[in-house]
Amino acid sequence: MLDTTDFDPAHYVLIIKCPDTRGIVAAVSGYLNDNDISIVESAQFNDALGDMFYVRVVFKQAGPKMPPMATLHDGFKPIAHRFSMAWDIYNLSNKPRVLIAVSKFGHCLNELLYRWRSGLLPVDIVCVMSNHDDMRSLVEWSGIPYVCLPTKGIDKAAQEAEFLKLIEDYQADLVVLARYMQILSDDLARRLEGRCINIHHSFLPSFKGAKPYHQAHARGVKIIGATAHYVTSDLDEGPIIEQDVQRVHHGLTPEQLVAIGQDIEARVLARAVTWHAERRVIINGSKTVVFS
Repeated sequence: MLDTTDFDPAHYVLIIKCPDTRGIVAAVSGYLNDNDISIVESAQFNDALGDMFYVRVVFKQAGPKMPPMATLHDGFKPIAHRFSMAWDIYNLSNKPRVLIAVSKFGHCLNELLYRWRSGLLPVDIVCVMSNHDDMRSLVEWSGIPYVCLPTKGIDKAAQEAEFLKLIEDYQADLVVLARYMQILSDDLARRLEGRCINIHHSFLPSFKGAKPYHQAHARGVKIIGATAHYVTSDLDEGPIIEQDVQRVHHGLTPEQLVAIGQDIEARVLARAVTWHAERRVIINGSKTVVFS
């Protein structure tokens, strides 16, 4: 029997984006096998329209010859250069440090906190920031620091500078806008590009602005939904990670639509954050590849 006493129990994930050509999967799997590595999970996608190839491989140590991660990383560089890869290797044991921003609506925040406390959300929530004090008791009850950075009567640039400092002080890998009802400046959005997820209260691009469910009710919609996407300087135009919808009917009141919509928002955002943390999302320009 193989002695695994000194084997690294961690799981790692290799993410690759490169032009599509023959031999990529063979080169990757051969390299991992040569280094005493066992592939736990593998997924790939051939984007025929864009002529691009995407790979996500989860692996673990299978034998004593697996080198330290730095050595493994360096050894893969010639393969990456050969196929013009954008790539990286991550240790899935290292949970992303997440800072959540929220305003007065707590449904998305509550869902994230519940999943985090239950061990279902593979992140470390290091801080919650709000421009109001409404969510303080909920957050502090969970043992998480709560910082209020008001926006009313405050210079926007100064408030955002404090927000950015908070992100840096807590070394946040990901910022989650859990119904944070403030529009980020172009500068802040660019600084956070690729590491900031927003939940939008519609199946984009419909019903932007205030009271979206009342707008939907007035139009007699038959489905409502929500969209989780990465934040960019183009308002609500960032790469979409996840969407969901639910059928509704004429007998529902605007308040009932709000309740249904908030439930959709909470679960869509939670899925998007989970998939980002598990390195299942690869950004490709204005869209994403998501390995479920």
